[in-house]
Amino acid sequence: MDLEKFQQTIKDGYTFKTDFITLGGAMADKQAIADLLIHIPLKTLNRHGLIAGATGTGKTKTIQVLSEQLSIKGIPVLMMDIKGDFSGIAAKGEKTAFIEERHAKMNLPYEPAAFPVELLTISEQNGVRLRATISEFGPVLLSRILDLNDTQSGVMSLIFKYCDDHQLPLLDLKDLKKVIQFITNEGKEDIEKEYGRVSTASTGAILRKLIELEQQDADLFFGETSFDIKDLMRIDENGKGFVNILRLNDIQDKPKLFSTFMLCLLAEVYNTMPEQGDSGQPDLVIFIDEAHLIFKEASKALLDQIETIVKLIRSKGIGLYFITQNPTDVPDGVLAQLGLKIQHALRAFTDKDRKAIKLASENFPSTPYYKTSEIITQLGTGEALVTVLNEKGIPTPLVVCMIQAPMSRMDVLSPTEIDGLIQKSPLKNKYNQVVDRESAYELLHKKLSAQEESTQETTAKKSSRSAAPKKEESYFTKQIIKVLTSATFIRGAFGVLTKIFKK
Repeated sequence: MDLEKFQQTIKDGYTFKTDFITLGGAMADKQAIADLLIHIPLKTLNRHGLIAGATGTGKTKTIQVLSEQLSIKGIPVLMMDIKGDFSGIAAKGEKTAFIEERHAKMNLPYEPAAFPVELLTISEQNGVRLRATISEFGPVLLSRILDLNDTQSGVMSLIFKYCDDHQLPLLDLKDLKKVIQFITNEGKEDIEKEYGRVSTASTGAILRKLIELEQQDADLFFGETSFDIKDLMRIDENGKGFVNILRLNDIQDKPKLFSTFMLCLLAEVYNTMPEQGDSGQPDLVIFIDEAHLIFKEASKALLDQIETIVKLIRSKGIGLYFITQNPTDVPDGVLAQLGLKIQHALRAFTDKDRKAIKLASENFPSTPYYKTSEIITQLGTGEALVTVLNEKGIPTPLVVCMIQAPMSRMDVLSPTEIDGLIQKSPLKNKYNQVVDRESAYELLHKKLSAQEESTQETTAKKSSRSAAPKKEESYFTKQIIKVLTSATFIRGAFGVLTKIFKK
């Protein structure tokens, strides 16, 4: 390697006129080079990115460094914490001999610091609760999440139309289930008169899909109070952006719930945020750890929806960063939208691994300084292949980067520290109160109860009339009837009549 030429190439490629964050220092021949720092311009952080690498190669610490750097610049972060190892960013780190030696190689100062953190949840974990209503999803998004066919999607649209026309708010899963049961049974005739015939096979299929979603604890997510995405974009009194950590370490066996939440979040952010094009810096950066959980069981329609949002959301000032073990976990349509790539080491144990490494290597710009397919297996912990987009949107030269150490704690918070952080949150009282106002479930229940009571009253009146006792006849009346209907009286009467007619 021509070291002098390499240094000039990297210096030119990673020097920017506008503001930036620092990831670490460039490496050559497995050694960090002092003062040759790797920067990322704030202007292109909304062009999305990929952070990949095998387990134990330092991905989490890289995300921690990026989150800290963004927070310092006043840019809020939302972090999907699948493994539960990110909470330490709320506490100050500790200077160690290893860290000081590492930073000395790059000639990069190190100062421990803590950052403002909000702990969030969509499951049974402790934290500020994130919710959304069924109505906010709408029939199209909900149909794609449930993987409904065209006929079933049409029925879902009819359900939303019926609820809009009859002022039946759809807030949670029990609302939607109640409406489906109503239009299939008691309200079937009215629905057919007003909207056309609804197949019971379609409503049955939708109910089964809802039950599948409910079994992954989606009933905890759907409801009120809906989370305002502007609460993800807070800045503390020192000008640092909040690092919002969504606690998801109990969600790995609930991929449907995770993908439902992610699609809802991205759609809500896209619909809420104003169009701003390429601004000086993003308004929010979202890190999606274990990204394969979103794509693993997603239908074609759902993947198309995610791909569309990824393409469009950058113009709203939002940066998305997918974290996964292998770049092949991310669909090609999404991968093509990612401007920043940080590739930690991959391991080649099988033929499948070697093919994956070859594919990963082909995703990087060509370089005369590294043989990418070889260097990708030789990276140490906390080292990564890096390329970003410069201010003109052009990929920077590929470089091996020694990632700087996090300024915050590299270990997790204790349960006591976590509880204390949640108790101090100003958002806790806003979102953790259970709200169950009158909606479709209660209104239909009242309607059916009233109809049942009316039917019972009508039936009771009819029964009362038919079962009423006859008035008791007097003794005198009974005697007269007895005489008039006796055989003797009848023969006598006929005898008299016969004599009259003979005359």
